[in-house]
Amino acid sequence: MALIVGSLDGADIGVIVGYFAVVIGVGVWSSCCNRGSVGGYFLAGRSMNWALVGASLFASNIGSGHFIGLAGAGAASGIAVGVFELSADLYAGAIFIDQALNLNLYLAIVMLLIISGLFTILGGLTAVIWTDAIQTVLMVVGAVYLMISAFLHVGGFHNMVTAYFNAIPNTTRLYRQRDPIIGLNNVTLPNGSGDNYVMCGVPTEDAFHMFREVEDPDLPWTGVIFGLTISNIWYWCTDQVIVQRTLSAKNLTHAKGGCLLAGILKLLPLWLLIFPGMIARILFVDEVGCADPAVCKSVCGKERGCTDIAYTRLVLKLLPSGARGLMLAVMIASLVSSLTSIFNSSSTLFTMDIWRRFRPRARSAELMIVGRLSTFALIGISIAWIPIVQSSSELFHYIQSVTSYLAPPVCSGAFYSLIVGLVVGIARFVWETVYSRSVCGELREETLALKMITKLHYLHFGVVLLFISTTVGVVVSLFTKPLPEKYVSPVTQHDTMGMTYWTRNFKPDVTRHTGEEIDGQEFTVEQTEDPTCIHAFEAVYPDETIAPEVTPTKYPWYKRIAYWICGIETTPTTENDTVIEELTLSIDEEPKWVIFNEISAVVLLVAVACLWGFFA
Repeated sequence: MALIVGSLDGADIGVIVGYFAVVIGVGVWSSCCNRGSVGGYFLAGRSMNWALVGASLFASNIGSGHFIGLAGAGAASGIAVGVFELSADLYAGAIFIDQALNLNLYLAIVMLLIISGLFTILGGLTAVIWTDAIQTVLMVVGAVYLMISAFLHVGGFHNMVTAYFNAIPNTTRLYRQRDPIIGLNNVTLPNGSGDNYVMCGVPTEDAFHMFREVEDPDLPWTGVIFGLTISNIWYWCTDQVIVQRTLSAKNLTHAKGGCLLAGILKLLPLWLLIFPGMIARILFVDEVGCADPAVCKSVCGKERGCTDIAYTRLVLKLLPSGARGLMLAVMIASLVSSLTSIFNSSSTLFTMDIWRRFRPRARSAELMIVGRLSTFALIGISIAWIPIVQSSSELFHYIQSVTSYLAPPVCSGAFYSLIVGLVVGIARFVWETVYSRSVCGELREETLALKMITKLHYLHFGVVLLFISTTVGVVVSLFTKPLPEKYVSPVTQHDTMGMTYWTRNFKPDVTRHTGEEIDGQEFTVEQTEDPTCIHAFEAVYPDETIAPEVTPTKYPWYKRIAYWICGIETTPTTENDTVIEELTLSIDEEPKWVIFNEISAVVLLVAVACLWGFFA
């Protein structure tokens, strides 16, 4: 086995500082031309190409929660967690900093929030996407390097498979091999654990299988196929972080290409994160694989296990000076990337969907300020939520359980089913938080409340919750008035668009929308040679054919600085102050790129099916 080196030194700190300086510089530079308007701040001016969109999708999804959570889940129970991913990034990033720099958890969180919050507030989506692209390249390169180093330390894949099943902590070995001479004097057991402790810290027999029995406590195959599908429909089809990146693409072809690139990159976490996590358990079994609550408490501050430190241990112990700093910078940057994505998307939702309900005539400057101020509120909520995340034994299963409690109603759709489903899901979440799982080996009386948590897996609960939400939606639909016919039928005189599967190809008659007035201002729709393509609203002034000239206003220096921070343009334009949503209805694509995207999608599906088949 190769030499295992130490922790961070001066060279590592220098690399981290230099890395952040470069990334932040690129982010600020990229956002200069696209931060002064609502469309620029929230949608990056809709100018991103497929590579930037795909890299941003991947970086937003593969945050520090994956480096921590996937590697930790792999160390705890094997490769089955490779079938899905998500992020609880703030706590994950704090674990990095705590393990690498020995900083207090909440001090580390405040540092991360300051960096992420300022980056989001000042830069907008353009800065986020460009830095995502840089971090994706470095994440993949750094993770490949660490994966190779980890496999070299254990002698290859086959040696890893053998060694993983022997990665049992010494406390468990002593208990299993006890005799009258040794007794239990050298082993600290949970109160009343008895012989249950004999299996604590022992790898599961199906660690290298993705499909597991229905009763499996981690990932039953029924939950993976049905429950996970529900969660993924919510995440990849409706989550604001993902949707906002696809909307930033310059056209439909680039949006599709970005999604395909993200799908290809998503094949990598099994190799780059989960297998290295399993190797970390082999190399540091008494730390990563600890089973004794007292030992775990001394290692990572949690009694329920320390598998979440697996990837950080590899970085700190296997990589040489300089490389450790770069890899930690990449992991922390992945956290910042995910946080900035969440902050930007959440502020977009609040500003455009909630604030404008109360302030429909809000000017662009007001919306920009509200979008930035809402980020501060999110920062406070993030800090308050940390103790709940910290109480979980495995970060990744906590993330997925919350998703299973909240995603099915969104997947089901419809207002009343959404409300009922969220109430039921939140009730289950609170229930599980109150009746937390016991530490391994601890004997606890199984009350009815506890059985409802342990006997119904969170992925199975997601299926039940979808059924409840769908039933509510159907019942409410049957007992309420149907939608007006103009919204569902393409034949009536007052149609606007086809809103059902059968009317999806219906094209609106744009000539009926010309000459409409908004707040006393008349607008028309410019119709091009292609009658199905509507480019934008074009203002028509009633009293004159040419818009009045505007003269720039000179502001004091302190106002110019404040406007720059808030992203407000100081040069007036002829754009109407009221936000007008452009009609981008064209879905036309070049045939050659349609064929290319379809072939790429089929190849990707085949690759995923092969991975599932090989590790099933």
